[in-house]
Amino acid sequence: MSLPAAASRWNATGTKLCQLCAGRLLLTQQARQSDCRKRPFSERSHQIITAQQRRHMTGKAFAKYGPKYTAKIDEANDEWKEKALKIKSGEAKSMWDTFEERGYVKDVAGNRDDIRHLMTEKRIGAYVGIDPTAASLHVGHLLPLMPLFWMYMNGFRAVTLIGGATAKIGDPTDRLQSREEVKNATVAMNMLKIHYQLKKLWVNVDEQARRYGYEKNWAWRRGVLQNGHWWNKLPMLEVLQRLGAGLRIGPMLSRDSVKRKLTQGDGMSFAEFSYPLMQAWDWWHMYKSVGVQMQIGGSDQYGNIVTGTDAFRIIRASEPNPSEQMPSGLMHDPVGFTVPLLTDSAGNKFGKSAGNAIWLDKFQTSTFDLYGYFVRRPDDDVERLLRLFTFLPLERIANLMNEHTVDPSKRIPQHTLAFEVVALVHGISEAEATQQRHRLTYAPRNRDEAAVDTGKATAEQTEQSEVTDEAVPELNPELDRPITLNSAPQVDLQLPQALFKEGKVARILYAAGLVNSVSEGNRLAIRKGAYVGASPGQSANVNKGMPLTQVDFTPVHLWFPEDTKNFIIGGKYMVLRRGQHNVRIIEIVSDEEWQSSGRTYAGQPFTGKVRKLRDQLKSLRKDLAEGETQISALKTSKVSPNVANEMLEDELEDQEVDAGRIVYPETSSRVRNLKAAIKEVRGSQPADRQRNRSSF
Repeated sequence: MSLPAAASRWNATGTKLCQLCAGRLLLTQQARQSDCRKRPFSERSHQIITAQQRRHMTGKAFAKYGPKYTAKIDEANDEWKEKALKIKSGEAKSMWDTFEERGYVKDVAGNRDDIRHLMTEKRIGAYVGIDPTAASLHVGHLLPLMPLFWMYMNGFRAVTLIGGATAKIGDPTDRLQSREEVKNATVAMNMLKIHYQLKKLWVNVDEQARRYGYEKNWAWRRGVLQNGHWWNKLPMLEVLQRLGAGLRIGPMLSRDSVKRKLTQGDGMSFAEFSYPLMQAWDWWHMYKSVGVQMQIGGSDQYGNIVTGTDAFRIIRASEPNPSEQMPSGLMHDPVGFTVPLLTDSAGNKFGKSAGNAIWLDKFQTSTFDLYGYFVRRPDDDVERLLRLFTFLPLERIANLMNEHTVDPSKRIPQHTLAFEVVALVHGISEAEATQQRHRLTYAPRNRDEAAVDTGKATAEQTEQSEVTDEAVPELNPELDRPITLNSAPQVDLQLPQALFKEGKVARILYAAGLVNSVSEGNRLAIRKGAYVGASPGQSANVNKGMPLTQVDFTPVHLWFPEDTKNFIIGGKYMVLRRGQHNVRIIEIVSDEEWQSSGRTYAGQPFTGKVRKLRDQLKSLRKDLAEGETQISALKTSKVSPNVANEMLEDELEDQEVDAGRIVYPETSSRVRNLKAAIKEVRGSQPADRQRNRSSF
């Protein structure tokens, strides 16, 4: 074998090899391969998977890879084997048994005993897929995510997949009419919002794990992926060769949902028919790259999961490269299950309130309303919901139900459920504040305190849930203070088209509320401290913008104003970010629509403080001139004091008093002049006293 061939088979790249060393290394490598062939197939297949997973590691993972890194892997594997022994001996509980006890399992793709054995012996990965068909997740999405959170807290790999590519097709399951076509730009914005919502959920899951005594170690792995990353680069020919050739149409046509749509609905398009195949390819790609072997879905996803397991095996068997052939068998086959469809005791679909979804975005459903929704759950449903939506031990749930039996009026289980859900969705701090507001509103200590506390709670509730007419959320006076995912401001806002035609990035940052002034926006752009949704690595004048199926950012800089249009997505949106979590998704509206709304944005021309003061001075001068005219008229007509008093009272009644705000007295000159006219008509006091008392 030549020297280059020997060097290529050695792991350490860039090492200078001599002929003698190369020969010795080649003998060593051949001895290792011979020893590997003598080992059982299960051990060899484990090495194959490990090698493939390491091959897909990038960035910091490569930098960390070394003796210490492999030592952590070995330690984690030893801990897993010890845990498996405890489960077999009955000292510990299997993850699958936890799912069964808490009621997460409805339909299973595979054998339940086999899945239990698989989850005991192997640290598998699992995923939940979410299509961004709306701008926010809702309570219904939490149910399939809960078993995924449980797996993560017990050492399994957990992945949440955003279907930016599959959302463009639309899942036809249990639908008689095809979904309305959604614009690509809208899908991209929904995907971006859900991306940050999922990141926020994962941060709160870590917080929940610490609350309940789970110690995070090296083996805990989680992630948020988007299938547009691989579908944008995947040739259709490869999909047809590897999946299309081995898949039969008959079993797919026999599915009940397909039959109903073909016979009772508007028919099924080729794109809709391909949806479960795309979902299956997502599963295969994540299995090959990060070891995801289990899919968890909603109650309507069983058909897609079963189709996915069949397609998974077809793709695996059609691998053209023998060196990349993946092993098969019980420990390597795909498995999955669905969670039950939740309805309340009245038969209504869970997560709906008066026909409206209960959103996980606090600007669509306030934390107060989310808390109140779970507090109102009937007694017949609360125990099941505590099992499904909390990490409380079953013994604690049983104690709560016993306390409820003693005094149902306190609704202790409902309040515990509401607190736990709000803590998971919005964080512990927000849950504590919401619980306090709810208590002040609905459980006052006495009548006097009730009036005060209810007012405070109502004001805070309004602040959380009310959608203001301002274009930009109120600026944080401490923008330099780190913004967390739970404290991040509202991401949605609208700005007029004229601002983007002008194209000055500093003014856009100021209008978006990411800086406190235009000059600060300039400094931030010079430092490249903000980011814009765009294709990374491309100059502003040739940038193609953010891809519509993935989230990508590039640093903001002082580009030419005419280059701003390159960062507008779909002619309608622009995405800006400062730091990790302070994001703005700007919808660009027409100038006519903006003007008719009566709103203003920070830095809008002709709306500055100096101009407002000038306008107020002009108004005061005008009022003064009108007052002098009225005085002259009173003197000329010799109006009686009684008539003048009535005119004064009418003037005072016309004034609007705005309590709680400091306002300029717009009509004070009129009142002052009328008083002076009355005193002059009466003639009862000296002129100098009249002037002193008539001025304020």
